Amino acid sequence: MSQRSSFSRRGFLLGTTTLTGMAVVPGLLTACSRTETGTGAPKGEGDLLAKLRKQGYVRVGFAGEAPYGFKDGTALAGEAPTLHKEIFAGLGVPDLRPTLTDFGALIPGLAADRFDVVSAGMAITPERCDKVIFSEPEFISPTALMVRKGNPKGLSDLASCAAKGAGVGVLTAAVEAGYAAGAGVGDSKVKSLAKQQDGLDALVAGRIDAFALTGISLRWLAKTNKGADVEVLEPFLPELKGKKQYSPGGAVFRQNATSLRDAFNGQLKKITDDPEHYVALIGKYGFTKQEVPPATLRTADLCKA
Repeated sequence: MSQRSSFSRRGFLLGTTTLTGMAVVPGLLTACSRTETGTGAPKGEGDLLAKLRKQGYVRVGFAGEAPYGFKDGTALAGEAPTLHKEIFAGLGVPDLRPTLTDFGALIPGLAADRFDVVSAGMAITPERCDKVIFSEPEFISPTALMVRKGNPKGLSDLASCAAKGAGVGVLTAAVEAGYAAGAGVGDSKVKSLAKQQDGLDALVAGRIDAFALTGISLRWLAKTNKGADVEVLEPFLPELKGKKQYSPGGAVFRQNATSLRDAFNGQLKKITDDPEHYVALIGKYGFTKQEVPPATLRTADLCKA
């Protein structure tokens, strides 16, 4: 699921750690003394990468949302921290020092210089592109359906849900509601749910026939509910107004941190150009070759959409 607002994408303890040591250190980070008036953000960031290399770490903000970026016991885990650790190591910055925060506070925290990059699998949307700059896509998020084991309604995608009058669960304020409407699912057949777990529970209880979300999130949900009488169907790309909805996510930087963003993109391309390595890095979080972004999918185009 992606969401066209700064307050969501699929939906967090404040502190910092190093990715290698994982010890949480409470407290806010000191902002740079040279700042943009009223924002707290540094004025000039052309030498930011050199600064990060010299200090040996990069400050990252993330929201505790599995499987994108979360705490697994005392360890930081997930798609974004794993990819970003490898990328920044390739840039000569060996450690991440993350700050956990609410998803809606990530962009304001970035602007206020509480961290240097957002590592949360944030969806790339035009509204956000007005406030920050994104890396090229790190992943795409094809939509999928979770159904009861055996797929009793014979569903495959949202169009099949519409054709068979199936009840579809979606997360509140998530784009899947729009996808369902675009596929012809009637309003009375769409049930809004507050949390991912609510979707699985409603499905098992028979209150809905399918739960629509990204394949990434649904596979993780099934993994963390072993024994539940459900299955996740093959992902598909919904269409809205004739456009395929890839729901891509990426790393986020302040608007004047273009040099760091460009260097990041160079390392990211090495990973996305090698699907085997991509899956070896983050496959354990439910990411497959289907989530590797196509080379033709560019952030500049997504920001115009």
